[in-house]
Amino acid sequence: MKNNDEIFLCAICNIESGTCNEDCKFCTQSVKYKADIQRYKQKEITQIVEEAKRARANNANGFCLVTAGKGLTPKRLEYVCEAARAIKKENLGLILIACNGIATVEDLQTLKDAGVDAYNHNLETARDFYDEICTTHPWDDRYQTCKNVKEVGLRLVCGGIFGMGETQEQRISMLESIASLEPMNVPLNFFHPNEALPIVKNTITREEAFELITLARKMIPNAMKIMVAGGREVMFGDEQYKIFEKGANAFVIGDYLTTAGKTPADDIAELEKHGYKIKRERD
Repeated sequence: MKNNDEIFLCAICNIESGTCNEDCKFCTQSVKYKADIQRYKQKEITQIVEEAKRARANNANGFCLVTAGKGLTPKRLEYVCEAARAIKKENLGLILIACNGIATVEDLQTLKDAGVDAYNHNLETARDFYDEICTTHPWDDRYQTCKNVKEVGLRLVCGGIFGMGETQEQRISMLESIASLEPMNVPLNFFHPNEALPIVKNTITREEAFELITLARKMIPNAMKIMVAGGREVMFGDEQYKIFEKGANAFVIGDYLTTAGKTPADDIAELEKHGYKIKRERD
């Protein structure tokens, strides 16, 4: 991309952390692996609203409400809706994204009615590799949730994770599946190792990671955003702002779900130093 193009920033709010009973081998939020992370149920609504305000002050265009768990229980759905309504009441101008696992059409319509603009549900990996990283729910349920998102008219945010031991063919297969869903935004995550997890290391090189960003842009050309999300700092190090030369036009600012990111001030300063403009208004 050219230096005069605008970069989209998105902030994540982990509103329910480390309470998941699924066995996804890449995820520290699973209770099965006993990773050393903060675990809590239902962050206070007032705190969520303050985080949303801070995200907007840091030039975030999107704000994502993330819960741990397989999907939306009635209690969780009510909680996410309460948080969404509280944020919307502030008129911050944020694109409000929910990321709450497997969801029905009815659940998603309820979220939309509460003010949610978009739903993030990642395929994570190729269909034929999924059983290697998760046995407690099938890949097909993830794909169906993404179709449900489109059915109710929410913006679909759908991506995956690279570096979990999958082959290049499986990476391409995942991108083909994502492309078939025609998402508006595609978050690309790069596996961040943790000593508690069954997956020991990230299996791709930095150069391969850059090439995967370019490939995603080529294979999903109509996506409004190709976003580099989890693992950015670990994967790309001092070359992390080169992602925009490779086809990305968005990234997550601030902390991730259970790992710390760079400070927003540092990222913004680096973007300006490299000549990039920040997208400050929602579309």
